[in-house]
Amino acid sequence: MLRLLHPVHAIDNKLLLPQGAVLSASTIGGLVSSEKIASHTEYSLLRYGTFKKDIRCFLNQPPYDVIFSEKGKITTLLDVMEKVYFPRPLLQSLDYFYQNDLDTYRHTLVVFGLSILLAKDLIRDPKELIQEISAGPTHDIGKVCVPLNILKKKTPLTRNELGILKNHSAAGYVLLCHYLNDTRSLAAKIARDHHERRDASGYPRGIHLNDHMVEISAVCDVYDALISPRPYRRGPYDNRAALEEITGMAERNQIGWSLVKALVAHFRKAKTHFSEIKISKDKRGTPPPDNLHGIIAEEGGRSEDV
Repeated sequence: MLRLLHPVHAIDNKLLLPQGAVLSASTIGGLVSSEKIASHTEYSLLRYGTFKKDIRCFLNQPPYDVIFSEKGKITTLLDVMEKVYFPRPLLQSLDYFYQNDLDTYRHTLVVFGLSILLAKDLIRDPKELIQEISAGPTHDIGKVCVPLNILKKKTPLTRNELGILKNHSAAGYVLLCHYLNDTRSLAAKIARDHHERRDASGYPRGIHLNDHMVEISAVCDVYDALISPRPYRRGPYDNRAALEEITGMAERNQIGWSLVKALVAHFRKAKTHFSEIKISKDKRGTPPPDNLHGIIAEEGGRSEDV
């Protein structure tokens, strides 16, 4: 049973669930039924703020300019995104990142765009595809509950700080169930489980991930985290090194091979169908130096690998 290690507050700082709350069906159901927000008007995601302009800008930057290089690809993607509507408080959470943490804001938008692209390759059921699209840029929404000094920290996190950061998965689940008035929302499930892995090596529950729609978001999340600037390392991974890290995850049975192939296929000039892609076993990429990811700072100043 998943238990909150830290409290969850809404964007207006209202306490939704306290530290120690167990995220059972009855707890979440009680929260949703007692905190109805159905009176909030829903807004088109692409017509809210500068979202449409921003995601177009982000997807035209390397390496996404290669993935979305075909004429009209971004326009088609935006047409699909037009179907997404959210209540205002949820959109205000995106505003929070825009104003306070542009790296997280950009990351949420790009992961959303890449997830839709891979979902169109991998999901055959139109109803499931619509679900995936409707989940929106919300996988990291729980980071509104993480202090900015932790999100932006350039030195190793302490164990306590890492726990607060990891709590964003459970927090995102609570927030999305609350804002969407839906305990079975795919968006909430993705927020909770996008750090889970097939071999049960992930968090917050350490389960064997077997949901292909969640896994799509999980892979896109890892890929963009690798190729993007992060405060805990000097620079991003180059694209080859990032794809090799993703390949390594498949080799360890943390993610499925079809996802790796679908991602790699978008970098092949021949535009071969992902099912026909062969993944090279050569590892020639160069990870960035001075990467502090996975290093824990003890309270006394000493650091250790985890």
